[in-house]
Amino acid sequence: MKNGHGNFIGGLDIGSNYVRMAVGQIINKENGSEELQILGAAECASEGVHKGIINSIEDVVSSISACLERAERIVGVPIDSVWVGVSGLHVMCQNSKGVIAVSKANSEIGEEDVSRALEAARSIATPLNYDVLHVMPRNFGVDGQAGIKDPVSMTGIRLEVDANIILGSSSQLKNLMKAVYRAGLEIEDLVLSILATSETVITRRQKELGVMVVNLGGSTTSMAIFEEGEMIHTAILPIGSEHITNDLAIGLRTSVDIAERVKIEHGDCALDAMSRKDDVDLFEFGSPTHEIVKKKYISEIVAARVEEILQKIDDELRKIQRSGLLPAGAVFTGGGAKLTGLLDLAKKNLRLPASLGYALNMVSVTDKVNDLGFATAIGLVKWGSAASAQGRSGKSSFGFGLRSIPGHIKKWIKALIP
Repeated sequence: MKNGHGNFIGGLDIGSNYVRMAVGQIINKENGSEELQILGAAECASEGVHKGIINSIEDVVSSISACLERAERIVGVPIDSVWVGVSGLHVMCQNSKGVIAVSKANSEIGEEDVSRALEAARSIATPLNYDVLHVMPRNFGVDGQAGIKDPVSMTGIRLEVDANIILGSSSQLKNLMKAVYRAGLEIEDLVLSILATSETVITRRQKELGVMVVNLGGSTTSMAIFEEGEMIHTAILPIGSEHITNDLAIGLRTSVDIAERVKIEHGDCALDAMSRKDDVDLFEFGSPTHEIVKKKYISEIVAARVEEILQKIDDELRKIQRSGLLPAGAVFTGGGAKLTGLLDLAKKNLRLPASLGYALNMVSVTDKVNDLGFATAIGLVKWGSAASAQGRSGKSSFGFGLRSIPGHIKKWIKALIP
């Protein structure tokens, strides 16, 4: 948001359990370069969202408003626009190909040719009631020579592009936009959440080698796989850390609130390290009676569900023939990744190196940058700063997908808001 308060950039992550907002500012350093600083981050419980899909706009508006109020109090200035993360089971990914003839008489490929090729890839027959969120070029081909990363300034007659088209359900995107507008915020753009997360938790070298980013959310698990610097696959699974809590509630015959607290304090995927003598009294977590439960039993419940999530992740890797074949491994982030023993279980089940995805190289005045749950909100701020920087230099950002929601839809939604 470029207002009287300087170059502030807001990132809004609307999850099933929490609404999180991060605010950053682009600072001009003495040597003339620019640096992104995270000034503050806030979260509050989310209402009206399940598996990334809005089921009550009023509840979502009040959750966003509460989070916005906290963020403004922390940062000390009004926030008027945000980059909004999109996730949920309605998001889908398609492969597409665009082919054009190079326009210049000297056959030199320019930026406008690349844009036309991406536009050709974008104009595939999209499913009914879906809007294009992003067009992500994987590689280009010039006169039959494939595998080209950047064709600008090359000479050729025929330009081809292989691209990933990321689509979202029109009705869900409109509901999301309506909720954000009604909370009094402008939308800079909609961004696929896992893409924004990836911008901040992995390095360019990891993307080149082959890496998977997994965001373990409350009711969904999002994943994106990168190879040779480009995203080659994305998926959103209908299972998350909420399911672990529900399993504990059933297994321990207790309430979901108590199960959540037990999971946070004693949830552990590592069965081997458990002593048979370790006990937990549910009375300490709010149970009306003293109920003694073995830690080993808690771990068995947690590990069983985590193994199921890892199996579903591996199934996605098998679809694209990358099971056990990503040298830079799997990077886990999101609130669900805080579980003890997750990495060891992931290494065993996925047969890959595994690490936790903290925000990299971030200058911040808040310790929230080291919270796995805030990776997406901070990633949205970073995406926004890169997009505005590339906008100032006259280039499009991160491929072609940005600002892709048609302007007439935005106007139409605003017209509906009282």
